[in-house]
Amino acid sequence: MIPNKFLAFFNIKVCIYFLIAVTAIYTLVFTYYYNFKDDGYILADWLINYQDGGFKRRGLSGSFFFLLQDITGLRLNYLVYFFQFIIISCFFWFYTKLICYKVTDLLYLSLLLSAVGFVGLLNTVTYVGKKEFILFLIFTWFVYVLDRDKLSKYKEYAVCGVLVITTLLHEAVLFYIPYFAIALYFKTGKFQFKRYLKYFLSVGIPCLLLFFFGKNINEGKSLEILSARGVHPVYGIFYWNINEKDYIKEHISEYFLYFISLSFSIFHLYYYLKFLKGRKVISILLIGAFLFSLPLFYLAIDWGRWMYIHMMMIIIVFALLLKTERSAYVFEPILINRKFYIVLCIIISSLIYRVEMSGKGFTFEGILYRVFIAPVELLNKM
Repeated sequence: MIPNKFLAFFNIKVCIYFLIAVTAIYTLVFTYYYNFKDDGYILADWLINYQDGGFKRRGLSGSFFFLLQDITGLRLNYLVYFFQFIIISCFFWFYTKLICYKVTDLLYLSLLLSAVGFVGLLNTVTYVGKKEFILFLIFTWFVYVLDRDKLSKYKEYAVCGVLVITTLLHEAVLFYIPYFAIALYFKTGKFQFKRYLKYFLSVGIPCLLLFFFGKNINEGKSLEILSARGVHPVYGIFYWNINEKDYIKEHISEYFLYFISLSFSIFHLYYYLKFLKGRKVISILLIGAFLFSLPLFYLAIDWGRWMYIHMMMIIIVFALLLKTERSAYVFEPILINRKFYIVLCIIISSLIYRVEMSGKGFTFEGILYRVFIAPVELLNKM
């Protein structure tokens, strides 16, 4: 009887707001930390440039920040973090606006608590500050405008234009473009292949140009150029000389662990889909989106990162399928039944395990370990 009374007053929407706030603060704090220690991945990836060798993948951002530095005289660390702060903050803000008047339930909350969802950021600090937050921001704004029936033709073409630029910032955008088509289908309930084509062309054409004409990320002078501009990474993207396909083969036993976390995520989504109308079509669309990204898993070692981006895109697009009410605190009351216990088991399991960006795809070092066990281990060492 007592659990029923407690659950009757447990506000799922407040819990979601709290999780968004904690994740946003955590992400911004650690992005700042890594930027100002000249991190070779989180900062340096934004400083790949055209000055060293010409046109290349991801090089637009570095040349942009070099120009800003020449104009303002400010440190690159400050300039990059300013834009990261704006992009990350706007993503969390628009996601909050997107789900503000949506009727959320415990099952939707469980998606955010997935080890590769919002909690993934808390579990794996190297997810912070990455360029995929640009994709998250664009997609969240797109879904938000679409949900409110405000996606005009002008705004659609504006989104396509921004996607062209974003592809020049990070080519991985190509492999997640199906979610824009899925969002349009969720809203309209019909397939509009000609309409989808412009989204695929927006990212496909820049990727073809990069494939045929793009130079290496480091053509030999990048570190020298960065040093002259006050940034001194000692590891990371500019030192990367690993054949990623060979690396995956050499560490295949570690990469097999990703299939454990992937299987759990598939079950999680399968159970979520059980309560949706048109789940067969939605299942096919999600499977298609994942298959479209398979070349990325073959070409690059950050399997955990690619899974995390998938789940974040799914969390955002599923907000379209939630009912809308007038209250910002509206939620579906929790009932003690079979569904509740299954979702509770999913949530607890999600909080137990962790998915690393590359390497081990499954460890028992999830958020529960990091909150209750890791601090005790640290105290014992001290």
